[in-house]
Amino acid sequence: MKLKNLRKKIRRLEARLQEGPRKLAKLKRKLEAAMAADAAKARRKLVVRARQPAKPSTPAQEKRTRSKAKPAVKSAGAKEPGAARKVKRKLNLSPERRAQLSAAMKARWTAKRAVPEASPPSRTAKGDFTLGQTPQAQ
Repeated sequence: MKLKNLRKKIRRLEARLQEGPRKLAKLKRKLEAAMAADAAKARRKLVVRARQPAKPSTPAQEKRTRSKAKPAVKSAGAKEPGAARKVKRKLNLSPERRAQLSAAMKARWTAKRAVPEASPPSRTAKGDFTLGQTPQAQ
């Protein structure tokens, strides 16, 4: 092997060996940030669930108690890495088109509410047993 090629290989190998610990440290930082973000998300979910009132029993009560959930307030210093929210793009709609879409969506929602809730499928002889049991002939 030529001396020049050998020097090149040594230089490349040294560069790769130096790069390894950097990559490892970077990946560890990413893992810690992801774990912290998951923990914060779980805490926020717990707070939101704790704030929600018990489910009302009648539809009339449901309409009265329905409210928008407020997001948890963040302090100025509590910025999470990699948690940038995607900016929602505003549609360029004319007022007429916006009204038309609104009417279509409202019609769809009312039709959806008018359909009665689907009842769970009735049990048959095949689905009436659990694992470990044998089906009974009837």
